[in-house]
Amino acid sequence: MADTLLLRALKGQPKNLSLTNKELATVPRVIGKLQCLSGLNLKNNKITSLPKELGFLTHLTVLNLGNNLLAELPEPLGSLHSLETLHLFHNQITTLNTKVLGGLRNLILLNLNNNKLKALPAGINKLTKLQSLSVDRNMLTTLPSELCALSELHELHAAHNQISMLPLEMGFLVNLRKLYLQQNRIKELPEGVGKLYKLQIIDIAANDLRIFPTELNKLPLRELYSEENPLLQQLPVHSIQEEEILSLKEIVARYILKELKDRWSYLRKAIRHYPNVKDMLAQASKCALCGESFLNTWLECVRFVDAHKELKTNNATGTIPVRALLCSYKCFNTPGHEFYGVAFP
Repeated sequence: MADTLLLRALKGQPKNLSLTNKELATVPRVIGKLQCLSGLNLKNNKITSLPKELGFLTHLTVLNLGNNLLAELPEPLGSLHSLETLHLFHNQITTLNTKVLGGLRNLILLNLNNNKLKALPAGINKLTKLQSLSVDRNMLTTLPSELCALSELHELHAAHNQISMLPLEMGFLVNLRKLYLQQNRIKELPEGVGKLYKLQIIDIAANDLRIFPTELNKLPLRELYSEENPLLQQLPVHSIQEEEILSLKEIVARYILKELKDRWSYLRKAIRHYPNVKDMLAQASKCALCGESFLNTWLECVRFVDAHKELKTNNATGTIPVRALLCSYKCFNTPGHEFYGVAFP
């Protein structure tokens, strides 16, 4: 039946062709003669591999191979350099061939939901134009740092996996607007999430999260989902802490950081000759209370934020815990502030 449909299609040279629900185990090789195709739908079949002739479809921009029996990325896909949308949901894919990924240089959307992926390869960074990646309901335990090189990514769906840790480089996903990570095992969102200045939706429900990153309030969030997490609760206990003794490195770093604020300071000019020191000081943070800079020694606190009023989300209500870093116990012991020390049971 598929051969008959393809032979008919050859006469008309269609732009789009659907072969869904045809019980196909293989795709007829004659498919390669339909080089005018821009859209091909092969979902809901029993396909385990693709013929090399499919790689002749150089004008193909949309390919749907969802709900088949593929165990890996078929090599012919690597020849589809014009492909923009690729659906591979509900297959049995366990690994992603980096060589094939390298050929998909114009891919914008990749749907790998409901497969058997245990990891994403470092070669995922070859998909430089990718805007939407969906890997829901796989067996992922981590996401590779190379994923964060996809600066065009707008949406990342990685729900219902076993992810326990996110890459520290998340802040490089500068165009990310939607982040779906519900139903995982994530204990902490990296501070880089606070640098995602286009992020509008975060779904981190049903994880092991206790606290949110420090700069969450700087994001243009519209929706925040955090239910079913063991978030820190506001149960104040009075505590006064003795001031700590800072290391010599920390004392010197703080002095230099303070001097660098003075445009006439000698150190401001001298540091140009010490690039390694300059790079090290560039990693400094600011105290959430006094605004002074520090390098490696700080006190982790928490501030309870009204999600609706301060974050201006449309859906979230009530308070959520947001991490705050104080430079010293001197600041912590100052009366009248809204920062709390963190006590774990």
